[in-house]
Amino acid sequence: MALASRILSNSKQLHAGQFLLQRKHAVPVRFFAKEAARPALKGDEMLKNIFLEVKKKFETAMGILRKEKITIDPDDPAAVSQYAKVMKTVREKADMFSESQRIQYTIQTRTQGIPDARTYLLTLKEIRIKRGLSDDLGAEAMMMDALEKVEKELKKPLMRNDKKGMGLLVAEFDKINKKLGIRKEDLPKYEEQLEHKIAKAQLEELKKDALEAMETQKKREEFKDEEMVDVKSIDIRNFI
Repeated sequence: MALASRILSNSKQLHAGQFLLQRKHAVPVRFFAKEAARPALKGDEMLKNIFLEVKKKFETAMGILRKEKITIDPDDPAAVSQYAKVMKTVREKADMFSESQRIQYTIQTRTQGIPDARTYLLTLKEIRIKRGLSDDLGAEAMMMDALEKVEKELKKPLMRNDKKGMGLLVAEFDKINKKLGIRKEDLPKYEEQLEHKIAKAQLEELKKDALEAMETQKKREEFKDEEMVDVKSIDIRNFI
């Protein structure tokens, strides 16, 4: 149960500076469609539907985890890749967001209606910090410098509906992307790397939890003479 709950939660071991540099954070239409077409419901009925939807996703995830072999070895690239593959299957079958899609959706919803470029960039920074993301590339400082340059040229704050001004800012962002070696066509690769880091972080957490559980059990009188098993040999399917 703990594993499935962990899958349904967010991971914070990410590096997403490259995603924040993109001018448009497009979210697939199906993710908006989920929320858009729902009829107005009474409170009790709405809560019931939410519960049933979460229950369905949980049962779907559990069904997959009961079948797939997971090796708790965050130091083995093959084990991490297999775990990432299983998690991808869970997300697809249970119709759940990937972490990058969560980031994209959060940006889309949080920045909708923001009129000026400065507030938009500050909101991106706030989202990054709240999600525990790091800006190892220094992208935010570069973007703010670019905005300062454009606003100085315009001699006024840059509004997002100012096509000419936004064109100048996008051109500056393109220069930053080029300087950092970030290409739009490489975004799928960045997403894969992101999910791989998440998989490794989750396996590390699972390993830690398993070791702590075994240490606790060994302190009990009936298990004090038992040898601890290798975490890598544990078959999670036996505990679900």
